[in-house]
Amino acid sequence: MQTIEVLQTLGIEPRESRIYFALLEYGPASIRDIADKARLNRGTAYELLKRMHDKGIVSYFPRGKRKFFSAEPPARLLDLAEQQQRNVHTAIQQLQSQIIPALNSLKPEQVNTNVHYYEGDDGLELVLKDILNTVAATPDKQYCVFSTKLIRNFLYRPFPNYTRQRVRAGIKVRVIAIGDGGENAELSERKWINLGGLGEAAAYIAIYPPKLAMISLSQGDIPTATVIESAPLVTTQQLLFDTLWERL
Repeated sequence: MQTIEVLQTLGIEPRESRIYFALLEYGPASIRDIADKARLNRGTAYELLKRMHDKGIVSYFPRGKRKFFSAEPPARLLDLAEQQQRNVHTAIQQLQSQIIPALNSLKPEQVNTNVHYYEGDDGLELVLKDILNTVAATPDKQYCVFSTKLIRNFLYRPFPNYTRQRVRAGIKVRVIAIGDGGENAELSERKWINLGGLGEAAAYIAIYPPKLAMISLSQGDIPTATVIESAPLVTTQQLLFDTLWERL
């Protein structure tokens, strides 16, 4: 990441970064000089300086009738990052212990089917992460997959270390591979089936109770995915998988 991108993760926008760099380079300066050096109008520079002062990365002092601003030492940025890290850690704890249970309690007791659609590599990555997170929270840490030959080269494109993370989490997988190819990885079992033309389709179905993910490729090899949360549907798919698995 570039310096400005890193600072953005700390809540310092690019225009604020330009002001901060200018103050570090030229030293204390008036609003007029800061605006000139950062290529901003004075009104914008003043509003940004107020925000930067609130963040603790600039300070000011009077000189005659004018305010002069100066940059705090760069080590202050590390303080900001560490504070943000502490805030995120606290937020995660509150999400896990209080907020998510409270939000889940707002959902109706009976939900027949919950369906989500995803597209592109970013969407596919979200689905793969959901598989890992959902299965990791189950007692047996295991899920099942139907996978055709044509989708294998695209499936983990946005998440190349998926298998490594699965193994690290102790998650097992059983795969019915449609078409040749594919290899057994650690904590996985694989059986093959030849269904002729079906093996030429790009399709992947993951059964990970209480969810079912169906992934395919649209024109241009763009992945599309549908995630369905439905106990009756998932139970039926699991029964079909187990029956076929025992016969292979």
